[in-house]
Amino acid sequence: MYVKVSGKPVFDANGEFRGYRGTGTDVTAIMRAQQAEASLRTVEAEARESEQRYRKAQLELEHANRVATMGQLTASIAHEVNQPITAAVTNAQAALRWMSAEPPDFGEVSEALAGIIKEGNRASEVIGRIRALIKKAPPRKDAVSINDTILEVVALTRTEAANNGVLVRTQLAEGLPPVQGDRVQLQQVILNLILNAIEAMSGVGEGERQIFIGTGNESEGVLVEVQDTGPGLPAATLDLLFNAFYTTKPGGLGLGLSICRSIIEAHNGRLWASPNVPRGATFHFIAPAHPGGAS
Repeated sequence: MYVKVSGKPVFDANGEFRGYRGTGTDVTAIMRAQQAEASLRTVEAEARESEQRYRKAQLELEHANRVATMGQLTASIAHEVNQPITAAVTNAQAALRWMSAEPPDFGEVSEALAGIIKEGNRASEVIGRIRALIKKAPPRKDAVSINDTILEVVALTRTEAANNGVLVRTQLAEGLPPVQGDRVQLQQVILNLILNAIEAMSGVGEGERQIFIGTGNESEGVLVEVQDTGPGLPAATLDLLFNAFYTTKPGGLGLGLSICRSIIEAHNGRLWASPNVPRGATFHFIAPAHPGGAS
């Protein structure tokens, strides 16, 4: 029990001290309310700190997943960078030949030099995309063109698809609004879905391996679909696919799809899967449109 006491000295007519006159008030309820409020603030502070630690760990996991995924694409990356370098060398050799001609053909030399510049920029763009995917950076909320994002990832996985006999087709809707989010994280989701589709079709006969990537406008935002012609998904596994550490791959960690869903949900969107008929699977996600409406 808590009591608040106040008092003052009392003197008689002759000025002699006679004692104290005071009052006491029960302030137990007030004190307990203050203690409860202090405890609540402590709990809230601990919850915020815990949430920050969780988000930091999640970002670390997302980054590790991106780096691991890029490791899988080593051959594809080398091919994508080697192509423009080879083309630049060929143009340089041609320029030297035209310079050595009698008389020198400066028109052809100029075209060859322009080709070198073009291929050099192309190699720089490929390296820039790779650096963006593997670097650590805080999440952003930009206006992102989902079609451009898809085409960048398709270009990055072109060699991987070709080496596995997979045909990639796209049907990207025109006039889509930009989505609000982090371009690199959205690329990570699309990259994971494409690589999963390629791997899922490893047991399918050549000539039958296809990936279809489509986009569309929905009331909730922009829809993206990645469809394959693999063995498909048993209905019993649809609810388990996005659980952390659930995997059907030998040696797989079961984190890729879980991370993909966490990224899309962090964008206030949703990610789900459905089986195809007669075979194959489709992964769908919706990301809300950017409120500004312009990329």
